[in-house]
Order: sequence, then C-alpha cells, then structure tokens
Amino acid sequence: MNEKPYPKNSRTAPQFLVAKQKNFIEEKERLINYLVKTQELGEGYFDGKESHSFGALTKSQWNNMFYKHLNHHLTQFGV
Repeated sequence: MNEKPYPKNSRTAPQFLVAKQKNFIEEKERLINYLVKTQELGEGYFDGKESHSFGALTKSQWNNMFYKHLNHHLTQFGV
C-alpha cells in the first residue's frame, strides 16, 4: 500500500481475468461513475475501512491502492 508502482507483467489472479468481450463505452462509463462515487464519499469514508485482501487500511493506503491500480491498467492499455 506504499507509493511504489506495481511491477510490470505481474500475474492477475484467475478470478479477475476477463474471458468475454466487453463494451468499451459501457465500461468507460462504469469506471467514471465509480470514480465520481469515490470522490463523493470522500477520504473519511475509507479511513479504517476493511479491504477484502488487506484488512483495515488508512485513507492514505486506500488512496495509494486506488491510484496504483487505476494507473497500472491505464498504462497497460496505453491510456
């Protein structure tokens, strides 16, 4: 949960692999809606909130994780 970027070419857990085609426009809109909702909830909402994978995280840890995850995938696809 630190500021170090995710390593390139790291494996994706099998349950997260996308096996079927997705509609780009719908998925883009869904991502934007999630980002807006996260902003509306604010940092206080996430402070101490449980992560399914890592347990309770601080707002800074959540911020780092959100950024790193999104940046990883945007970079992966050249965005």
